[in-house]
Amino acid sequence: MSGPHVIRGAVVLPEAELVWRFSRSSGPGGQHVNTSDSQVELRFDLGRTQALPPVWKERALERLAGRLTDGVLSVRASEHRSQWRNRETAAVRLAALLAEATAPPPKPRRKSRIPRGINERRLREKKQRGDTKRGRSGRDWG
Repeated sequence: MSGPHVIRGAVVLPEAELVWRFSRSSGPGGQHVNTSDSQVELRFDLGRTQALPPVWKERALERLAGRLTDGVLSVRASEHRSQWRNRETAAVRLAALLAEATAPPPKPRRKSRIPRGINERRLREKKQRGDTKRGRSGRDWG
């Protein structure tokens, strides 16, 4: 693997807590298609990990509740023919998923107040446009 996979800041995915499983990828392959286990499944026990700060862990458990199986987060990668590249892809995907799930919630949006003059001008222009369109009708040509 190419170095530790950073979630955010100084927090990294602990290699000791990652569980790897390999199996044969589906789909067409080459001459060695029936012998190589290139599909990768990476599992991370989010419920038991000590690598994440408690606040992040709570946030991740809440946001990823639909993806978890008994507190375990699972990621699959099989798009590359090489097991090594699939391992890299799965680890990066897992780190990105955890980074997004542990991110602090965005600040609430403050409603901006539209200046009265701008609103009045908009309504005046709408009225003019409506009058122009009404003037196009051939009601009184008759």
